[in-house]
Amino acid sequence: MTAPPTNNVPTQADGVIDWLTNGTRDERFIDNIFAQMCIRLQQAGIPLKRSTLHVQINHPQWLGARMMWSDGMTGAEIARVDYDVRERSEYIGSPASEVIEGAAELRENLEQDATLGRKHAIYGEMRAAGLTDYVAWPLYHTLGKQHVVTFATDRPGGFEPAHIAALKKLLPVLALVSEIRIKNRLARTLLETYVGSHAGELILAGATRRGTGTTVRAAIMICDLRDFTKISDNWPRDDVIDLLNDYFDAMSEPIARHGGEILKFIGDGLLAIFPLQAPDACANLLRAVTEARQAMAALNERNNGTGRAPLNYGIGVHVGDVMYGNIGSTSRLDFTVIGPAVNMASRLEALTKLLGRTVLLSRDFAELVEPKFELEHVGKHEVRGFSDPIELFAYHG
Repeated sequence: MTAPPTNNVPTQADGVIDWLTNGTRDERFIDNIFAQMCIRLQQAGIPLKRSTLHVQINHPQWLGARMMWSDGMTGAEIARVDYDVRERSEYIGSPASEVIEGAAELRENLEQDATLGRKHAIYGEMRAAGLTDYVAWPLYHTLGKQHVVTFATDRPGGFEPAHIAALKKLLPVLALVSEIRIKNRLARTLLETYVGSHAGELILAGATRRGTGTTVRAAIMICDLRDFTKISDNWPRDDVIDLLNDYFDAMSEPIARHGGEILKFIGDGLLAIFPLQAPDACANLLRAVTEARQAMAALNERNNGTGRAPLNYGIGVHVGDVMYGNIGSTSRLDFTVIGPAVNMASRLEALTKLLGRTVLLSRDFAELVEPKFELEHVGKHEVRGFSDPIELFAYHG
């Protein structure tokens, strides 16, 4: 069998291929590798002026990302791509769409009359930038995953056959190097999405044994939606899912913005911690609660316009030491926090309904924020599971 002609023939890209294979082991990010690769291709004599790498990723918010390098840049610009991009003109009929839909190669002579070539805004933009030739290829990863890489030049007459051969020879190695980095990023993204950024870092660092963990002093926040059973029984399924997502957005975004970490969603509730290693952690928790309250008020106003009843919720807050680590069966683990401090926050959340307050704080927590925030003292109350009455405060900010 005859090997593909570019595989064993020396090309201008051989030094770059050797660098990709052996010189990038310590580089974590594909955008840095991609930019450096483009610069090295120029140094090898390939008249590269612009290059892009389009990758699809499993992120809850974005379909993928586009990395773009152009002459004179030391790094690559990264642009996130939304899931609805396939319905927009910037994608429909674009080189990326043609390659994703099956084109093995896309070559465009940008020096010819524009009326004779493919019709898409990107070609006009490249002509306006003085580019003369453009080529796009699929970049194949394992298990059928496909991405796109493009190269363009401003050389009169475009790329020579030797330039194209060199770039083609580069593709399999670029595919391997990019797949490793993209999968590393994907693993990190999935862990951040499902267990939180801090827990994700610990798991990636090797904290995967059952029973392993550490003691963390933290402010604990537990939030629960009121009358959810009634809502889920009476509303259409899709409406319930939309409602929960809107509610969790209103609560979660302020928590993340102020340095908290959501460890889990439990049905219609959530558990979040603010580690006290941050000097203003307790105050940040209340700032997050304030913003979440405002977001919930705005959500209820929108829901009122569509005939939906307002959503009510309760929040319990305590501070203390928690065990932070792996708990579960031998084959299925949960990275979470446990301990009396978590139980206390849960009991306070349950008391919000009984005492008619939206947010209840323990005395231990209140002492850490009272000079900065106005709190309502609501007296001592029996808390299930604790022998002595607990002094409680309400926060209305």
